[in-house]
Amino acid sequence: MGRLVYGPAGSEFEFDDRLLAHLRVVIVTKLRRRESFTLTWEVGGSRGGGRVSLWLDPSVSLEFHFLGGREVSLNRAWVDALASVAASSVGLIPLPEPEGAGTRPREEN
Repeated sequence: MGRLVYGPAGSEFEFDDRLLAHLRVVIVTKLRRRESFTLTWEVGGSRGGGRVSLWLDPSVSLEFHFLGGREVSLNRAWVDALASVAASSVGLIPLPEPEGAGTRPREEN
């Protein structure tokens, strides 16, 4: 499980590495454009249940920590779906990965 570390207090939130990698692409793209938005997700019953919603703004510190050492192959259809919902009034919510959608190979530097 990866971690999203948010704000000056360093609040930590766990996400699957694969999901976190896709969220990172969408979040970084929007913040690079100086767009503020919400990121909202459901919390499992083992963690008390409910939902968490963060206001993401370019002025707030944000870190992505991945458990795995390798970059995941990105699923372009998933990135596009996440970006689409992030652009709506709902804000960014973690959507399930589309089945059968292709992945984009990791780019080499």
